[in-house]
Amino acid sequence: MTDRPTGTPPGDRAVRTYGEPGLHPRIEARGLTKRFGGATAVDDVYLTVGPGEVVGLIGPNGAGKTTLFNLLSGALKPDSGELNVNGVRATRLPPHRLAKLGLTRTFQLARELDRLTTLENVLLAAPNHPGETLRGAFFEPRATRRAEVEATVKAREILEIVGLSAKEATLAGHLSGGQKKLLELARCLMVDADTILLDEIAAGVAPHLVEEIAALVERLNREHGTTFVIIEHNVGIIRRLSSRVVVMARGAVLAEGSFADVASNPDVVSSYLGQAA
Repeated sequence: MTDRPTGTPPGDRAVRTYGEPGLHPRIEARGLTKRFGGATAVDDVYLTVGPGEVVGLIGPNGAGKTTLFNLLSGALKPDSGELNVNGVRATRLPPHRLAKLGLTRTFQLARELDRLTTLENVLLAAPNHPGETLRGAFFEPRATRRAEVEATVKAREILEIVGLSAKEATLAGHLSGGQKKLLELARCLMVDADTILLDEIAAGVAPHLVEEIAALVERLNREHGTTFVIIEHNVGIIRRLSSRVVVMARGAVLAEGSFADVASNPDVVSSYLGQAA
């Protein structure tokens, strides 16, 4: 359990190491701060996420969780602080550049393209497609066709992994809420992300699909080493999936540790866990 005051650099504690020498944290945020007018949404946040971790990010509404996700994913630029992704300085990089470094995210409200099929939605996430450039389209048609075939094979393999193979020809707008969450995960896998930020995976999802999504996260973490940071109000999901829990309140990190540690922390109980659901 972390006893340091909010905003104290983690360098004041013992330095964490991750497996083999030279292996960088997947995410290293140092002093991230974001203000909107006179309000501070994220206040001097330090967060380190190592390879293979599943970190739960919890806190009451307005705690700054979504703003922190937006900073980590490049959707917002911080007013101060630094962000490293897989050892690369990434503080002001846009989302597509962060995806190339291995970090991407899902959204609380899925952002699929309704009028494209499930398979087409996944194919759109394919990185570095030669057909995306004029040179590739006009001067390298064979390479373009070969890349299209390879991308389609990969997309179908991913749809099999996430359990959407039977829906590959279905328009994405016709998928259920839970299936759209699985589609978002499939798009993350298509860009070969090693770190995925999951935003409210259980929100608006039928219970049987919540179980399916949770089991998929466990399998990706166990079998592929995928790192996850999860915002979730369903405390049972956080307890089940997280190897470590970070609690935010009023834009700052209030506590972190195992689920049992934070659940027994009086400050956490009074600010979050003790509130009515």
